Amino acid sequence: MSSLSPWDKPTLVGSVVTLRPYAPRDVEGVCELINDPEGNDLTGTTATFTRAQIEDWVATRPTAPERLDLVVVENATGEYAGEVVLNEFDAARRCANFRIALRGPGWYGRGLGGEATALVVRHAFEAIALESIVLDVRADNERAIRAYERAGFIETGRTDDERHTWVDMELARANWEATA
Repeated sequence: MSSLSPWDKPTLVGSVVTLRPYAPRDVEGVCELINDPEGNDLTGTTATFTRAQIEDWVATRPTAPERLDLVVVENATGEYAGEVVLNEFDAARRCANFRIALRGPGWYGRGLGGEATALVVRHAFEAIALESIVLDVRADNERAIRAYERAGFIETGRTDDERHTWVDMELARANWEATA
């Protein structure tokens, strides 16, 4: 008899997107995602990755402990649209970091990210039993900030690095339950 972990990789189905565990067929989509200049700029990503590194990374997502990496699939087309991630789990605080990335500008503004975020938030609080979810987003990424606010995240602070201001945001379970 196998025991289930709250970090098991589920399939979460919405009306616009389905979130599912990574599979080898997702390598091409990941290559496109991590080579999108606009997405990399918005997330502050400067690293580059070889195809072999991407293949290895995709292969390890289904068994990565205390984190959740799921593919965002657009239901209408069945295409890889991006990813959602809960990582940096803090067991003492029952808190994790959230991030989402879509494949590129052609995937923005279609409601995919909003529904994917809502699905992950529900799963984080109901199945993983987190008490809060945190994230940071560039202050000039107004589209993302609005989407996070719609999901219930509130600004908790700002930090500056050498190039940008970052907005720290948090969604507490109690606040989510009050609006869910």
